[in-house]
Order: sequence, then C-alpha cells, then structure tokens
Amino acid sequence: MAEQVLVLGGTGKTGRRVLERLRARDVPVRVGSRAEQPPFDWEDPTTWAAALDGVSALYVSYFPDLAVPGAPEAVGALAEQAQRSGIGRLVLLSGRGEEEAQRSERVVAEAGIPWTVVRCSWFNQNFSEGYLLDPILEGDVALPAGGVPEPFVDADDIADVAVAALTEDGHEGQVHELTGPRMLTFAEAVEEIGRASGRALSYVQVSMDDYAAAAAEFDVPDEVVWLIRYLFSEVLDGRNASLTDGVQRALGRAPRDFADYARETAATGVWNG
Repeated sequence: MAEQVLVLGGTGKTGRRVLERLRARDVPVRVGSRAEQPPFDWEDPTTWAAALDGVSALYVSYFPDLAVPGAPEAVGALAEQAQRSGIGRLVLLSGRGEEEAQRSERVVAEAGIPWTVVRCSWFNQNFSEGYLLDPILEGDVALPAGGVPEPFVDADDIADVAVAALTEDGHEGQVHELTGPRMLTFAEAVEEIGRASGRALSYVQVSMDDYAAAAAEFDVPDEVVWLIRYLFSEVLDGRNASLTDGVQRALGRAPRDFADYARETAATGVWNG
C-alpha cells in the first residue's frame, strides 16, 4: 500500500472521489493545488519537487483536459520529475479517443516509472456536477450532439479503479479503458434524467457554430469553447461507440448503469433547482 498519495485535481469529479476513498482506507493523502502547502502549480514546475517530496504514489488529473495544447509536454515533464523523486506508482486519468491524451499516455510510459492509465469516455456526472447542470436546471438542453451513442461512465467507477491502481498490485503497465454497461445518445441520457427526476426536459440538437457563439455570449473562456468544439466535433464521431470490460477487469464487478446514477442523483435534489 502507498505510504502517501499526492492527488492532482483533488477538487474535481474524480480527484475528490479518489481522496474520499483513500481517506476511508486511512491512506495518507496530499492534495496538489496552488492553495495547499507545499503548493503544486502546473504553470510553475519549480513547485513540483516539493509537492512530490515524501510521496510514493501520484494520481494525475490534468485540468482542463489532456486534449489542450501543451498538456502532453507538461505531463511528461511531471512524470520525469516523479521518476527523479522516486515515485513508485503513477496513475494517469486519460481521455478515450483523444489523440493528445494518448500522447500523454506514451510520455508517462516512457518516463521509467511504474504507471497505470485510466482511460475514460464522458462522465455521467457532467450532467450533475459539470457544464450540463445549468441546462438541466433550466429544462432545455441544447448541444451539438445528434444520434451518435456514448458509453457514459460513472465517476465513482473511475475513482474505484484509480484507487485500486494506487494501492494494490497487479495494475502496473495496464491501460484500464472504462465505459458504462450500455450506450446512450445525449438525448436519451437527458430523457432518462427527466424520467428519474420527474421533470419535463427538452433536448435540441444545434450546430457547433451556434453552440460556440452562445457560449461566447455567456463569457465562457476561449480555451473552454475550443475544448467543447474539439470534444463534440471530433471525439463524438462514433470512435467511442463501443463498450469495454475495463471496470470488470479492474474491479471484478459490473460498471454502474446510467439509470442507477440518474435515480440516485435525482434523489439528492440537485436537479430540482
């Protein structure tokens, strides 16, 4: 078991869950952020050595996404620093079907450090903890996504796999490609949320240009608009329209179904406004 784990992205969808699970196991943890002591700042590599000091395992979730320009170089430089610091395990959260993310996977594998990749598709929690929550609350969801199905994966499953890779043997050199147990279009996912929450939700497909223009009107940062355009126009092209057995292989159980996520999340009241 790891002596101490550094979790980068500890306030994000997966990082927060990884921290909760590690603490429940009484594993010493450190959160990697600019607000912590010692601080960790992706933009300031001089902070990395101190943040890694005394750490034996590292969870890497890169914000906003490994697809953004410069991400593979930053992740590679961090992996090299981790190797110099004697890190025994590095677990990288990666994106399914994203070439830039796969570049980051390769540079981590070449850094000379025991590694595991947790490669994922769209999260269920994007509808309740991310950029899709506001449209759900408003009752009208407009996205540049049509009939291409997506094997939405649950952040709890991702965290369970990441924690296993951080604390247990048998995951070194593995790429755990995770999906949910079935595929849904975005319209079908919204329909399931409406059914679970008892709300009348509408879904409309819009063009990518119209969506980007609307995002810009609401002062969404340019880099976020770029990322949304990339994900919806390139990654959501059918390349991920298949299921994997990654959760079963890593954990010995089935992945969480979207309907279970929708029902349990609706019970919290988060979609009631």
